[in-house]
Amino acid sequence: MTGSARSAGTVPLSDVAAATAAAGGHGRLDPAGRAAALRRLREETFDVLVIGGGVTGAGTALDAAARGLSVALVEASDLAAGTSSRSSKLIHGGLRYLEQLNGALVREALRERTLLLDTLAPHLVRPVQFLLPLTHHGWERAYIGGGVLLYDTLGQGLSRIGPGSVAPRPARSASPVAPRSGGLPMHRHLTRKAALREFPSLRSDALVGAIQYWDGQVDDARHTMFVARTAARYGAVVVTSAKAVGLLREEGRVTGAVVRDLEAGEAQAPGRDIEVSARQTISATGVWTDDLHTLLGHRGPVSVRASKGVHLVVPRDRLRGTTGLILRTERSVLFVIPWDDHWIIGTTDTDWNFDLAHPSATRADIDYLLDQVNRVLRDPLTHDDVVGVYAGLRPLLSGESDDTAQLSREHAVVAAAPGLTTIAGGKYTTYRVMAADAVDAAVAGLARAAPPSCTEKIPLLGADGYQAVWNGRERLAERAGLRVAQVEHLLRRYGTLAEELVDLVVADPRLAAPLPGAEAYLAVEALYAASHEGALRLEDVLTRRTRISFEAADRGLAAARPVAELIAPVLGWDEARVSAEIALYESRVTAERASQAAQDDATADAERLAAPDARGLPSVRATPRAAPDPAAPDPAADAVRIPAGPPGRPPAARAAAGLRAERRAVVSSIARASGDRPSGTMTDLAS
Repeated sequence: MTGSARSAGTVPLSDVAAATAAAGGHGRLDPAGRAAALRRLREETFDVLVIGGGVTGAGTALDAAARGLSVALVEASDLAAGTSSRSSKLIHGGLRYLEQLNGALVREALRERTLLLDTLAPHLVRPVQFLLPLTHHGWERAYIGGGVLLYDTLGQGLSRIGPGSVAPRPARSASPVAPRSGGLPMHRHLTRKAALREFPSLRSDALVGAIQYWDGQVDDARHTMFVARTAARYGAVVVTSAKAVGLLREEGRVTGAVVRDLEAGEAQAPGRDIEVSARQTISATGVWTDDLHTLLGHRGPVSVRASKGVHLVVPRDRLRGTTGLILRTERSVLFVIPWDDHWIIGTTDTDWNFDLAHPSATRADIDYLLDQVNRVLRDPLTHDDVVGVYAGLRPLLSGESDDTAQLSREHAVVAAAPGLTTIAGGKYTTYRVMAADAVDAAVAGLARAAPPSCTEKIPLLGADGYQAVWNGRERLAERAGLRVAQVEHLLRRYGTLAEELVDLVVADPRLAAPLPGAEAYLAVEALYAASHEGALRLEDVLTRRTRISFEAADRGLAAARPVAELIAPVLGWDEARVSAEIALYESRVTAERASQAAQDDATADAERLAAPDARGLPSVRATPRAAPDPAAPDPAADAVRIPAGPPGRPPAARAAAGLRAERRAVVSSIARASGDRPSGTMTDLAS
């Protein structure tokens, strides 16, 4: 073992089990639990089998389990390994969709934002401020201000009528990182001088004033993992590294799936395929939807198109500002988002026709984002300022436009075949609504009735009692021998479950050591990722349980060996396996860096695929986009388009009138609202 690993501390698996036994196993995902889950997959017939471990799949498993159904969830890679770990990390209503007069869509997302901030995940979702610079005098402040006023009116009204929202609205001066309850502060109008005080790195000639408003922020990968753990807490069987390689069928009806255990070694190969029986199967496979449908032997009723979104990560001290930024671009918007000791800058929105598991950012993508943000900065950012890059794929419902920025941000629930329901499209913020819709559709095919969805009232693990534990954080720090700031870090990542990590540190103080090259994280977090959070590979810990892979300037290379040696006793690895995991991770970093120097997607994809997949999964390419039918009507022909010019122009005047009518209707509805979701399944897709 290396010296750095010794300083971080490793403990035998028996000691880990003894130290954590008192904490209970509810919702715990560990190697022993996985072995038991595999046995259950072989032996039981489930009411619902969910394929896909992103936020929609995890939410679907939780929704079904909370209704009292027997549920299994299988995921080929890791929880949140795809889109659900590569978003802009925002929980928001989609401010720009108000500009498209889609108030019902925004209202639904804002209600979910309120639930997540207030009831479901106050330990994981927190308020974040944004500054929206104005570049025109007069009309722009009135026009954009009216939209933000509607946005806040919706959010504040829903916070008053939503479950658990009895606490008063926090004061504007309240810290955005402390636990919060109730609605967010209302927006405020700023002069140019006031805006520059909020974000001194802005060029003074880049704005004439600004509007500042609030939204929500989340670590998407950790949130998805917590949704899955909560599903397990209520009885769901959750198994990762378990790929659906076939569908079981009886008389034309899907009755489950053939699932391959990717962790089984060569000696276990003959028995690694498991036939999982289920009365209903739900596909929540995101950009892999079309690939899953090929198992039916015919084209599915809905197709998904992949749109690539790239984000850059730069150190927090490189930009001076106390608030995030939202900037208008020619195609969409650009976010500059505070992220602990970093900023996240994104995103792009381009078609992707290559490997689905490992989308690659190119030099051109990075240049585009730097060019866009540098238009408003006093001191431009350079490539040397970028410490991390990540790329994700949006699962857009296909067939509506040649431009991915115009494809549907709604979700669809369809019967792909008797016994098989597909949920596709959607937005991270509204995952719970999507899950409820999918389970509603599947339940209709069961022989027995099931209760309605109740997940709006079920806090995720770590949420219950969070405020009380936060208030006692100084005592917790004293007990563990940690700084208060370190305990606050744990509370914002684990909620009340941070007490389990404190117990581990008390049992072995070496686990309080920071990880080399990633000092914000403690050794105990890596250990806990394997012992409680379902991490099975080194990549799982460095990329999703922590975010070291894009926060550390070396992409996590210094932490790789210490982390591998910490989790080895939990996962039963010998030194050869430790070395193999490190080599896999190092090859991934090398390949990602090479892809980010490429100028085009094809070259970047080839460079990235030079590194093997950590689980040995074969490459699956995005479904090619069908050529448009010239005789077909243009679905965007009648869309309302709001120009960037003054509202005195007739099209903008009509749009503004429609927006005012929408505002009046929505404000009136707040007084009558009972908290029920509007009819339909409309949502928008977050970046």
